[in-house]
Amino acid sequence: MASLLIAPFPNGLTFLSMDARYGSRHPPLDGQPIQETPFFEGLPEAVVQKATAQVVMRRHPANQVILLENDWGSSVYFILDGWVKIRTYNLDGKEITLNILGRGELFGEMAPLDEVPRSTDVITLVPTVIGNLPAQDFVTLIHSEPLAGIRLSQLMARRLRQVNRRLRLRESDSTSRVTDIILFLADGQGQQGNEGVEIPNLPHRELSSLSGLARETVTRVLNKLEKKGLIVRDREILCIPDVAALERLLV
Repeated sequence: MASLLIAPFPNGLTFLSMDARYGSRHPPLDGQPIQETPFFEGLPEAVVQKATAQVVMRRHPANQVILLENDWGSSVYFILDGWVKIRTYNLDGKEITLNILGRGELFGEMAPLDEVPRSTDVITLVPTVIGNLPAQDFVTLIHSEPLAGIRLSQLMARRLRQVNRRLRLRESDSTSRVTDIILFLADGQGQQGNEGVEIPNLPHRELSSLSGLARETVTRVLNKLEKKGLIVRDREILCIPDVAALERLLV
């Protein structure tokens, strides 16, 4: 049995040793089966079963480091339930949140393809279930199944468009920048609820890092959007009643 070595970070994150930090393997695990994630949609059933035969599902608590920059790519990770953030640091050592990923998304796919170490950290935001697909099985799938390669290209294109959009708005006013982050999360992770499109109600520090604004500024903008009825917040969910109305703030 792997030994468990735990070391706390100053900001409350938990880092587990390489042979233990990937969480509990004990069933039952809730969440979407890996075969039903969008990446595998439309692929031949036999191909999917073969590619996912060695998947290990693990449950992770909130604020657990899943990957660290410069780790080597032994797995590709599919989020079956929960949320993670993709993080890096600028030259001044300031943390920058690059993306928030949720159920059905994958990460860690580039390092196995490039055969280079990871370029970012990945940390859970809430209790999360992740399917670990061996890197070699993923690479074999991409090489042997054209549709899988197309899916990967589509994923990369969508993420690039999202980054380009955020860069274009980098010099905009604070309302536009916070609004864009909300719409960015809705585009990638939004789910249709009874009252509108729902996204996780992230801590203001995460929205601050995503938008490049001070936390106080983010709080002020969110309060303004809520008073106008453009967003509705509770403890865990931020709801957008009318996405089109929110988008008009960017025009």
